[in-house]
Amino acid sequence: MRETVVAERRTPGSRRHFLGLGLAAAAGVCSCGTRRPDPDPQPSAGSPSSGPEPARTGLPSENSAPGSADWEVTNPGPAHAIEGFADRVSVLPGEGFGLHVSTAAAAFTVSAYRMGWYGGARARLVWRRAHVPGARQAAPRVDGPTRTVLTGWRRTLAVDTAGWPEGAYLLRLDAEDGSGQRYVPLTVRSAATAGRTVVMSAPATWQAYNEWGGHSLYNGPTGGLATRSLRVTFDRPYDYDHGAGLFLVYEAPLIALAERLGIPLAYTTGIDVAREPGLLRGATAVLSLGHDEYWSPEQRAQVTAARDAGTNLAVLGANCCYRRVRFEPSELGPDRVVVCYKDAWQEDPGYRAGAPATTDFRAGPGADPESSMLGVIYDGYPVDAPYVVGSPGHWVFEGTGAAAGASFPHLVGVEYDRVNTAFPTPRPIEILAHSPVVCEGRRSFADTAYSTLPGGAGVFATGTMRWVEALDARGPGGSSADHGIDARAGDLVRKVTENVLRAFAAGPAGSARPARDNVRAVYGRE
Repeated sequence: MRETVVAERRTPGSRRHFLGLGLAAAAGVCSCGTRRPDPDPQPSAGSPSSGPEPARTGLPSENSAPGSADWEVTNPGPAHAIEGFADRVSVLPGEGFGLHVSTAAAAFTVSAYRMGWYGGARARLVWRRAHVPGARQAAPRVDGPTRTVLTGWRRTLAVDTAGWPEGAYLLRLDAEDGSGQRYVPLTVRSAATAGRTVVMSAPATWQAYNEWGGHSLYNGPTGGLATRSLRVTFDRPYDYDHGAGLFLVYEAPLIALAERLGIPLAYTTGIDVAREPGLLRGATAVLSLGHDEYWSPEQRAQVTAARDAGTNLAVLGANCCYRRVRFEPSELGPDRVVVCYKDAWQEDPGYRAGAPATTDFRAGPGADPESSMLGVIYDGYPVDAPYVVGSPGHWVFEGTGAAAGASFPHLVGVEYDRVNTAFPTPRPIEILAHSPVVCEGRRSFADTAYSTLPGGAGVFATGTMRWVEALDARGPGGSSADHGIDARAGDLVRKVTENVLRAFAAGPAGSARPARDNVRAVYGRE
């Protein structure tokens, strides 16, 4: 079986693209379910009527600060005009990091924008350094055995983050000769998460799809399995979205909405969760965003432990926690390499040395389907289908005005999840939207589901990868860049997301809002 990638690249002025991929057959999933090698939110009225209002965020002064309208890349220029990466995926406030930049320009400016909610603006300029000497760095080389793209670039600039608030950042590199601009993403992470909703960024997934230098975990120069990387490193720029990785499509819209609501937020990455046992202790909720596919066993264990202790979990996407990875050091520091051999897991030296197989979580050896944590399981790619509401009286739909059977075109895609009790599934679980799909000729369903756990946690899963990007859908009929998702669907997604975030920020949602199992009623079987 071969892997392929389909990607709608961002065009200038658009924030949308879709990513689809696939992989070799996973146990119990048919051809569609085996992945073939694969404007800002405005306030919406109302909120769930039951449950206490969560405390306000610890950053009210930050969110009330004036935003910056000029944060976007408007002049990317030709390929490699200017590009770079940070030698840390995340830092604590006040920690330093290095920027590694390559440009033909004699000098460049770097501007650090905190992404969030600033009265409708998406970003605020926090720091800037002008007239940094530029130089063209060496061309990348490719490691033969693993086909890992290696740069070996020298550090260009040391950056001190003293005074930078916690949050998600895009650093913009501007060549001072006007030849181009690029982003470098960075998380200024929270040291503790107790009492807060955790925005858990997914840089491991961004890196898996990153084809800078000609190789990703999906593709190489010939396309597909034969020349793809087995290991990819953060020591290189991102090729998507002018260097922003998958952040602008799958994460930024949700961050803007969450900050507008004023709920207490903490910021981290899946890599930090894996590295720091107990980081999620006492968190009210953990958010997995639009495309969060690649997890280490350590990250999964920490999120599962938090869920079992009463921390709510919201999966605002699809295909979450599908691939099992291992993090290894690079020459620049720990956890800078993402290892995923997939079907070639027996060739992985780490596995031979006793590490878990870097393949799909649902596949052997050590199979542990993602549904045991999420309630839903990945079912297929590619689809483009309407989202169909099944339980309009449920609290997540309060204030939407949606009726039973209400349909929202194109909201289900490009990958989707469903409830499938052939795999381990926490009960009770309540299917809230049950959307018919046809995936490569196979009929199935995409499910939005809500389950509750004995420890009090609620788990909400949207069942569609387009959920977070739909937060920005405002057009009367949608656009091709938005997959045709229109303002009506955008209004639904914004209101449901607001309801979930408010309820989850108030404490263990399962205690206050227990799920009512309806699997038999929906599917006709347990």
